[in-house]
Amino acid sequence: MYSTNALSKGWWEKVNIIVWGESAKLIAEDDQIQLEVQKMLTAGVTIEACRACADRYGVSRILEKLELDVKYMEEPLTEIIKKGENLITL
Repeated sequence: MYSTNALSKGWWEKVNIIVWGESAKLIAEDDQIQLEVQKMLTAGVTIEACRACADRYGVSRILEKLELDVKYMEEPLTEIIKKGENLITL
């Protein structure tokens, strides 16, 4: 909910979620979470998923069909950290 509210209420101009690890599998298998992901995307949240993680759980194609940007995230995450951009991790 935070990501959608952050955009709709103007708290942030841009919100990006990076899906790691077993979260990729959970999204691929849970219809309710997929609905929440679609709400976020509709609200303008960008969602990327780590390809290495998604491949490990065999869910890359499912996440791509859900319109997540599935890619290797090591370098993009490193750039986020190096630039000192705001980052929340869970």
